Amino acid sequence: MRKHNLAYCVGLALATTAMPAFAAADKADGAVVSTSADAGTPTGSGDQTAPAATPAATPPAPATITDASLGTSVIGRFFKYQAAEWNQAASPLATDPNAPPGRRGYFPPQPVTQPPYPFTEWPYGAATALGANRAASVDSPFMVAIADTDVGKALSSAHIQTYGWVDVGGNLSTSKVQGGNAPAAYAYDPNTVLLNQVALYVERTPDTVQEDHVDWGFRVGGVYGSDYHYTASRGFLVDQGLFERNKVNGLDIPMIYGELYIPHIAKGLLIRVGRYISVPDIEAQLAPNNYMYTHSITYTYDNYTNEGIALTLAVTKNLFLQAAVAAGTDSALWNAHQTLTNYLPNPLFPGNTFKRDPGSKPAFTACARYQSDSASDNLYLCMDAIDNGTWGYNNLQWFGMTYYHKFSNKFHVAFETYTLFQRHVLNLNYQAAVPYAGQNPGETTGQYIWQSGGTPFSPTFNNGANPGYYPFNGPSAAQCNNTTQVSCTARSATELSYWNYEFNPLNNISFREEFYNDEEGQRTGYKTRYYSVGFGYQHWFGPQIEVRPEIVYYHSLDTKAFNNNNFTGDTSQGKNYQLLVSGDIIIHW
Repeated sequence: MRKHNLAYCVGLALATTAMPAFAAADKADGAVVSTSADAGTPTGSGDQTAPAATPAATPPAPATITDASLGTSVIGRFFKYQAAEWNQAASPLATDPNAPPGRRGYFPPQPVTQPPYPFTEWPYGAATALGANRAASVDSPFMVAIADTDVGKALSSAHIQTYGWVDVGGNLSTSKVQGGNAPAAYAYDPNTVLLNQVALYVERTPDTVQEDHVDWGFRVGGVYGSDYHYTASRGFLVDQGLFERNKVNGLDIPMIYGELYIPHIAKGLLIRVGRYISVPDIEAQLAPNNYMYTHSITYTYDNYTNEGIALTLAVTKNLFLQAAVAAGTDSALWNAHQTLTNYLPNPLFPGNTFKRDPGSKPAFTACARYQSDSASDNLYLCMDAIDNGTWGYNNLQWFGMTYYHKFSNKFHVAFETYTLFQRHVLNLNYQAAVPYAGQNPGETTGQYIWQSGGTPFSPTFNNGANPGYYPFNGPSAAQCNNTTQVSCTARSATELSYWNYEFNPLNNISFREEFYNDEEGQRTGYKTRYYSVGFGYQHWFGPQIEVRPEIVYYHSLDTKAFNNNNFTGDTSQGKNYQLLVSGDIIIHW
């Protein structure tokens, strides 16, 4: 095994372009990507070198400093390194001329740079980037700071890194009531400043550039802040804080997995086991992995994490295939056999108990990713977490795609579309021939069942005595067209695109547009179609600090979906539009 000191790490990560300030995302949890566009000698492949292609825009060469010039104080080294990176598009540390290339030379070239984009490879899920990742290649001021300590040397020798970021954001909104920005996210509370994320990663990524030996990796990635609302897995860690009390800030660990890389099968096989971010999406839970601060409705009401095993096979340099088996979506493994008291037996749940999560069961994922030789086009097709579709905590039957296209080195588009559904969702419009005893005048039977605890996801709050209830972000019931059916299949469909233009390696603008149809209101709580348009500006002060101001307009076509208090159910001040001015600052460490 080669020596892996600080200069070596920096050298391989800086082979030709900017080093990443953090791990790029699958949806994106972290296909950690090497930033080198090096077209060096193929390592053990019979493929021909890819045709010449226009490379991604190369940032200006940074001023070079040496490790010795940072001194010996851990704190001093941390701040000196941060200062040295100011106004640079890449790490300023001197590189090791003997560092190997950061990607396989016969693979398509690196499509974009970071900064100003949130990734260097077109994202794909459930895998560290095959053919484009060297171990310990993340640009981490913390790792630089401790490099000369015994701990730092031990971590470097083991190819382990720890790093993270702090993300603070705020918004001004035409909505006023508590939680009234929803269905927009993650800035769900109007006119507030939020600690969105404090993130900590500890990881070892496999070296997927080399093709001569099996390698391994792992990641433990924890996030504290208000964004834990949108990473939650039912039954895992956050139940008391989120589902029982709806605390503003909470802790979740959306990534706990191990990886094994086997280079001798086709162009490489990567196996991931554990809790990982689901596939695919343009956007991601982790703040730095997004073009803009706010998220589309498309992303907000998608699924988030899976627990299981995922395989990614590089069939050729252009074609990757994926298969995965997971225990449902956003639901812990042990939920499958846990039960709760049924407070109101009904035609949909006739027993005195029901499963805590009826959707917690084995689910299957299959994806195919094709990237052109120039990397100017990337198509990613997936069917995600497919089982019988029983209504559960995000047991979504997802069929869709992402597509990336580069018009030039400065201009590209990211496009996503999907349709998803769940079956056997309680119908709030259901009206029994004979009303239930205790049913209020004007209340449908479906509403009475929902409010009275007749489903595992009813919004009743009972001080934790029946810990199946969700005062925030739980699976909604449906508003079905047929009032004589107790349940129906709830569907949604969407299209989303980001149009991105890079002025220079530290500045980018993004235009986001989307259309989202919540056909039965099961995802957002409102049976309506939405469209939104927004402009965002991303400015990097260096590889470690960025700000993202933006303005977004949302409109719900069929009902007043905004400025409603979703905690109390008060819709008296509802609006069918919302203008949101917001932004955040991300500081990496």
